[in-house]
Amino acid sequence: MRIEFAPAELPDAGTLVVLVPQDGELGACAAEVDRRTGGAVTRAVQMAGEAFKRGQALELLYPAGLGLERVVVLALGKPAEASPLDLETLGGSLVVKHKALRVSEASVAVDAIAALAVGPTQLAVDLATGARLRGYRFDKYQTQKTPDDEPTGDVNLLTFLLAEPDAAKAAWTSADAVLQGVAHTRDLVSEPANVLTPESFADECRKLGEAVGLEVEILGPAQLRELGMRALLAVAQGSAREPRVAVLRWNGGAADAPPVALIGKGVCFDSGGISIKPAGGMEEMKWDMAGAGTVFGILEALARRRAKVNVVGVLALVENMPSGTSQRPGDVITAMSGLTIEVINTDAEGRLVLADALHYAKDRFKPKVMVDLATLTGAIVVALGHEQAGLFAPDEALAGQLMAAGEAVGERLWRMPLGDAYAKHIKSDIADVKNVGRAREAGATAGAVFLQRFVGEVPWAHLDIAGVAWAKQDLPLAGKGATGFGVRLLERWIADQHER
Repeated sequence: MRIEFAPAELPDAGTLVVLVPQDGELGACAAEVDRRTGGAVTRAVQMAGEAFKRGQALELLYPAGLGLERVVVLALGKPAEASPLDLETLGGSLVVKHKALRVSEASVAVDAIAALAVGPTQLAVDLATGARLRGYRFDKYQTQKTPDDEPTGDVNLLTFLLAEPDAAKAAWTSADAVLQGVAHTRDLVSEPANVLTPESFADECRKLGEAVGLEVEILGPAQLRELGMRALLAVAQGSAREPRVAVLRWNGGAADAPPVALIGKGVCFDSGGISIKPAGGMEEMKWDMAGAGTVFGILEALARRRAKVNVVGVLALVENMPSGTSQRPGDVITAMSGLTIEVINTDAEGRLVLADALHYAKDRFKPKVMVDLATLTGAIVVALGHEQAGLFAPDEALAGQLMAAGEAVGERLWRMPLGDAYAKHIKSDIADVKNVGRAREAGATAGAVFLQRFVGEVPWAHLDIAGVAWAKQDLPLAGKGATGFGVRLLERWIADQHER
């Protein structure tokens, strides 16, 4: 979807959207439309009554006094209560309405609205952000489309009409950089596992580095063995597809400033290994690499907007498959840190992959803070459903920062417990730790306290995104499929806490 900005002049044809606040005066463009149409906008809103709430839309076809095909009257709600996230959601609803109408291009009049916390420039950017997020669709492999397959049409162009379009264009540049990262993450998570393998994912990292100016280093199997990443290699040993670790670096801050480290679980397909998963729903395990996909998208966003911060992303890329060479339940492996791990369940593989990736990031880059993202446990879905991701962080300040960033962008976190009582759940009889806890008890926390053993004294947070990386129904800012959860959250956190 293309986003453009133009002067605040009513178009001569096509579709025009006007925003109408609840219990407030019409903005300049909306008032002009109302005047030319003999009060049609005002009458439509009055007839709709209390049903005309934020996000609701009324359609005026071929309104008299204008050459337009239609005017869409979009409810803003009470301006004083509208947050930036509400405005983004409004932009998303605008796209849904136009898809249903099969309108591929539309103009949106953006007026100064009394009591609204933002001016026309930011209002336009917020609406455009929501429209772009909700308008995303992954249809790469749909080669034969029929009218029955596609009940709605794509919105190809939205032009926002406002008094200072150049200011909006400048503000949009930064927002668009982040949205490109979100879209790229969604693309990666949507790809099938026969296309997105550890090797091809690493190739995507190289291409990204060339496109946006990231430093990219790819560690192959020989280097991983030399480094002693035996936990990661143990997960990969059952697959014909060899593992990779991709290191992406954005150096936008001071040369001597320690980086923020982001670590992503990149299991490109998770069969469960010898502890194989049930067949039903296993196709969804193509997106068990969503943590790594999110780190990829964050680094892209930061590089595209030339962020003034140093950030390193470590993407641990493997495939977990059953074969004669797979690791077995009962095996004991030695992680890169030297800690020994008893493997109870080979389907608890993400924490093994992250164990080495976390230690590597800590040991090599000496970061000031580390955050890992992983579709780690089904237990977090049992606890939180698909509405929020699990946040595990022993540092109060870090936890608060991340939760605030998530609230701001609509990617919400719920803080989960850690502590010595839960650490006992992963105590092994024959090794330092085991890779699962006590059956169905506190499964998400068991995964988190396992990871905590590999972070040392570095401030650290773990985001379990298993319930939010993929949507099985439409969301306000994402359609069914990959959500890109975490890109905007961590980009906002970095901007708020580490750039200023």
